[in-house]
Parts: sequence; structure tokens; C-alpha cells
Amino acid sequence: MKKRYKLGTILLASALILSACGGGGKDTASEASDKQVLRVIESTEIPLMDTTLATDGVSFTAMNQVFEGLYTLDKNDQIIPAAASEMPKISEDQKTYTIQIRDDDKTLQINLTQAVPYFNSLLTFGPFYPQKESYVKKEGKDFAKDSDHMIYNGPFTMKDWSGTSKSWKFEKNDDYWDKDNVKLDRIDVQVAKEPGAAVNLYNTGKVDRAPLTGDYASQYKDNKEFVAEPDSYVYWLKFNQKRDGKATDVANLYLRKAIAQAINKEALADTVIANGATPINGEIPRGFAQNPDTGKDFREDSGDHLTYDVKAAQANFAKAQQQLGKNDITLEIVGDDQEFAKKTLEFIQSELQTNLKGLTITLKTVPYKNRLALDQAQDYTVQLSRWAPAYKDPMTYIASWETGNNYNNMGYSNPAYDKLTKDITTTLATNPEARWQAMLQTEKVLLDDDAAIAPLYQNATAVLEKPYVKGVVKHLFGAPYSFRWAYINK
Repeated sequence: MKKRYKLGTILLASALILSACGGGGKDTASEASDKQVLRVIESTEIPLMDTTLATDGVSFTAMNQVFEGLYTLDKNDQIIPAAASEMPKISEDQKTYTIQIRDDDKTLQINLTQAVPYFNSLLTFGPFYPQKESYVKKEGKDFAKDSDHMIYNGPFTMKDWSGTSKSWKFEKNDDYWDKDNVKLDRIDVQVAKEPGAAVNLYNTGKVDRAPLTGDYASQYKDNKEFVAEPDSYVYWLKFNQKRDGKATDVANLYLRKAIAQAINKEALADTVIANGATPINGEIPRGFAQNPDTGKDFREDSGDHLTYDVKAAQANFAKAQQQLGKNDITLEIVGDDQEFAKKTLEFIQSELQTNLKGLTITLKTVPYKNRLALDQAQDYTVQLSRWAPAYKDPMTYIASWETGNNYNNMGYSNPAYDKLTKDITTTLATNPEARWQAMLQTEKVLLDDDAAIAPLYQNATAVLEKPYVKGVVKHLFGAPYSFRWAYINK
């Protein structure tokens, strides 16, 4: 049986509903033994479990444990079959993908309007996980609102999640196709927003893994249970140029440039975040993508943009004051209510008010889920935000700033930028070197010309992990973590 789907331009937030390989997996799991139970910390509550709506790493980490796409990532971030039984057959023009569904006589054919070099990578990511159409329609508005209104085809099922829970469980899915290689019976997750609370839970033996930031990362860096993990998260300030139908002060180019240049990013990364994070003067993280011709890293190829430069910042601020017709400017920055985010905001506030006389910064911290809602509603002026790569290509970052993109809730629009992204995804899609040069150019437009965002730092991940915990996998793109290979070895 063959089902055909025709897809338009592939965007990050696209959702592919595959009735041909629906759901799978009963909402049951074997009774967890005391031995094979992993206890972990999450930094905040899960915002969403609907794969067509989620846009954040916390949601995608949870989804990655209980859902599975046609393809998934292995322990080394290589793409392997999951709900599909083999890698796709790709036509010569790279527009038709033929995929055999696992344990089924069904074949899925996907016809693209344009070649997408990273399409296999997209199919590993949350918005492209299959949903069982009949179940989604039956559940209606209740679908994915809690763990009782979902079905699962991943290595685990979900328990005790109400939609706002501060703790939940993942239990082994006995109907998972690769269940024999899933060793954990259960994963207990609880939220700890403050690093001190997470460390206390770890030191009292209540959890097996705990994240570290700031002073705690510095304090424990020589501990034998300290683990440093790679990360592709990039943190930046988003400037909302239009709020409630009116231009904001940060619609002024010189004010945006002044803010971006007035923050000592090295001090922020080294003394506030202090988990191995590094300052960044661009959008694309180090070590993520390489020039297809020379092998040079994107960050090296693109160079530095909006570097820390107090004199330049002050000159730009003076121009902003003149153009806005006022000497005193007050801006509110919104961020998460996690402890490290609060300290980051306080550092930024101090830097800006010290280096830009006449600028007053007020801070607003809200739960993570609420910040995402403010972002979607475009109800903020400046926001401390972050992005992690959904797939293995610079476009996972670059596409965010296209006019109309789901993440571009900040009134930014530049026809020159949009033309570059259109060319990258159409006429240059099968020309790797020309495509690469166009991607480099997007950073120059976004940052040098427009200062649309203010890059701050590339994150690193530091955790405390008990020596008996084995096999937890940290991914550099897509969902941040996989627990399907994890086990307890006491």
C-alpha cells in the first residue's frame, strides 16, 4: 500500500501527519525495578507535548523519550531508521523520498517542491514525528494536554503529567519495536529551577543527575562526578521592534547596536554562566557546520559581528538618543524565572546601565512557559532568548529570522535577508559552495546591517552524574537528550 504526500517549502515549524504509521504502543509499561530507575532533574515544566506546536528544548527532550519519527539519531548523532525500516530512496533530483515503514507493507512517498539537503535530518525532529490522525481527531482539544491523552511509539510512555506538573515519569514501552535494547524500566523527572535545589537533591541521593551553572559549576568542576557535555544552544537578546501596533524604542537601529556592543560577553560567560559557556559574536555556534569546500568552521568563516566595544556602543547610543528625541530611555527585558536566567539578566542590566548613561533597564522574570507565550504574542520589548538546532544545517538558525517565521515574533523584516534565505532553499539548494556563501551573507545582514538580535554566548552543559549512570546521550541537534540507551550499573 502506498500513500503519497506532497509537501511545500519545508520550514522548521512544519508538521507532517503520517496516518500511514500512526501512534503505536499501548499506554502500559512493565513494573519498574529498583535497579533500573534513573532519576533526573529538568530545569522547568514542560510547556507542550503536541509535536505540531512545541518550539522548545524542554518539550522536545520529553517528546524524544515517548515518540519517534521515521528516523532518529544514534549515540553519535548519525541518522538511523526508526519508524522506517531503512534509509530513504532519494530520486536523482533530490525531490522524491520513498520510505518503507517498519513492520508494515506500507510505503510512504514524499514529494518536495524543492531539494532540501538536510531533509533526512528534519525527519528526526519533533515537528515531523508521526501522529495517528484518527486518534488526534477523536481527542480534539484534549489531545496531548496530559499523559492520559496521548499514545506513544517511542521507547517509553509518559505517566503522571498533568500539563503543569513539576514531576512526571517515563516508563518502558513494551510495544516499542526495539524494546529489547531499552534497559531502563522507569525515569523519574522532577523540576528544580534553582541550581542549589538541584545540587541538594543530588547530594542527598534523591536524583542521579543534576545540571550545574554559575557558582555551582565552578565549585564542582574538579569533582570526580562532574561531566562536561557539548552544546549547540546560543543565547541572545531579541529586540521587538513593534508592540501593540506601535514602533518600540528598539526599532531604532543605533539603540539595538548600542545594546549589543555594551555587554561584556566574555565576563558573562566566564563569571555568570561559568559552566564552560563561551562568548559568541555571531548566530551560528562553533563546531556545528563546516564549509563544504574547505572544511573551515562556519564561525571562523563568518568572523565576528557586534563585538563588545564600549566606545562604539556609546557613540551609537548618542545617535539613538538624538533620533528618538530623548536623553533618558527605559527598556524592560523579560526572561525566565530560573536562577541562572535571573543572574544573566542582572548582569546585562548592570552592564547596560553602567556603559550607556541615560539607559534604564527594568527586569521581568516569568515561568518558561509564560515567556514563550509572551514571545508568541509579541508582547515584550527585549527578551533573553535562546535557540538550539533542530537539524544539522545552519538554516536551522538562519530561517528563524525570515519574515513570518514562527520564531520571528519581533517585527523584523528585511527583503534582502528574505531573498538570501529563499535562494538558499531554492536555486542554490543543490550547489553546496554557493549555498554556503549565501548563508555566510545572512549573518552580515542580520547582525552588521540590522543588529536584529544581540548574540551573547554559546552554552555548554555541565552536570553532576552518579558513576553508576551509563549511556545517557547528549545530542548536538534535534532533541537535547536520549535515554533509550541509558542504564544503571551498580
